[in-house]
Amino acid sequence: MTQYILYSTWGCHLCEQAEALLTEAGLAFQVVDIIDDEQLLQQFRLHIPVLAGGDKLLYWPFDKATVTSWLQGNVG
Repeated sequence: MTQYILYSTWGCHLCEQAEALLTEAGLAFQVVDIIDDEQLLQQFRLHIPVLAGGDKLLYWPFDKATVTSWLQGNVG
């Protein structure tokens, strides 16, 4: 089973929107704050929020339809 991670950071209003959208969509995911990891900070600092699952990444902006399509393997 794929585990989903939302790369985020504290105080990011877009990250809060993404988290609410994913929760509303019923997706089980873990939030990871990129500030705690130098490699993640370098990789995602200009792109958060980013949803990761397996080897796929979905960059903001996304909506419920985009997430659904991405989960089905049609986007990303």
